[in-house]
Amino acid sequence: MAAQGEKKPVLEMVQADGADEGCVTFVLHDEDHTLGNSLRYMIMKNADVDFCGYTITHPSESKINFRIQTRGGAPATEPLRRGLNELSDVCQHVLNTFQARVNEFKDGQEQPMD
Repeated sequence: MAAQGEKKPVLEMVQADGADEGCVTFVLHDEDHTLGNSLRYMIMKNADVDFCGYTITHPSESKINFRIQTRGGAPATEPLRRGLNELSDVCQHVLNTFQARVNEFKDGQEQPMD
């Protein structure tokens, strides 16, 4: 548990003793289904990933246990990193598209009607 004033980690990596790098559980703190399901979708698109799933331990806890298993001994951290980057890119595209449409709407509202 984090002491007063000490910042707790956002991401923890849990790996069984002797387990390979391709089978890892990541604990994401202060997150819920919004990130969990979106990230799972992005990671499962990776051909090197054999399994990806998440659980929320209890409704009153805001943390996700996120499990990744890869093929061929590839480290599980790479699909996680790639999935986070791709999800960030998708979110940025949605934000940019939304903002462009809002600006178009506002510009259309400002023009006087004849």
